[in-house]
Amino acid sequence: MCILLFKFDPRPVSKNAYRLILAANRDEFYHRPSKSADFWDSSNEILSGLDMEEGKEGGTWLGISKKGKMAALTNYMQPKIDKNAKGRGIYGLSNSLLDTPWKKLQYGKQLFTEVVKRSQDLTKEDLVQELLTVMNNQEPQLPDPAIEDQGKDYIRPILNKYAAVCVRCPGYGTRTNTVILVDSEGRVTFTERNMINADVNQWKTSTYEFKLHT
Repeated sequence: MCILLFKFDPRPVSKNAYRLILAANRDEFYHRPSKSADFWDSSNEILSGLDMEEGKEGGTWLGISKKGKMAALTNYMQPKIDKNAKGRGIYGLSNSLLDTPWKKLQYGKQLFTEVVKRSQDLTKEDLVQELLTVMNNQEPQLPDPAIEDQGKDYIRPILNKYAAVCVRCPGYGTRTNTVILVDSEGRVTFTERNMINADVNQWKTSTYEFKLHT
C-alpha cells in the first residue's frame, strides 16, 4: 500500500517557494532485493532505486531525470481510466486513482499540507525532516468504508495493518521514504531513507543534489 503526496507549482511566484515538494513511501516485502537510489549509469541522467528481484531486475518505483521528468509506480486494485488532467496543487496517490478518498490518504494530505504551508520559512534540511516525520506516521485511520469497498474481500481481513501512512507488518511494510524537492531555480534535492537488512530498526539516509537541465 504505497503512498505518495506532492505539491506541484511549475511557476512559483516566490523565489523561496518550490516547484515540487514530494514525499513518498515504498511499501514492500522487507526481503525483496533492491538497490538504493543512485544514478543508473555513467551518463548520470536518471536517479532512482532499482528492483533486483529475479526475473524483474531493473524496474523501479520512483525516479527522476535531470531533464525534469519524474515517474512513480504503485499497485492498483481497481482498474479505471481517469482522463482528467491535473494542474498545480496538492495531491495524494496510494493504490488507486489520484486523490481517492481513503482516510489514510486524506490524513497524510492533511499532515503534508501543514508542512507545505510552512515550507518557505523552513530550511531545506528541516523541511526534509518534517516530511519524513509525516511519512512515518503509524496512526491507523479507521474505519474506512472507501478502502473496504475498493479492496472488498481482499483488503478487509488485513485492513487494520494497512490503514496508516506508514505500514508496519511482520515481513512487509514501509521500507523506503523518499523526499524530492525542486526549488524555483530548478535545483533538485533527492533524499532517500532506506531500511537496511530487512530490519525496521536499521536505516540509511542518502541525499543527492543536482540542477535540472534547461
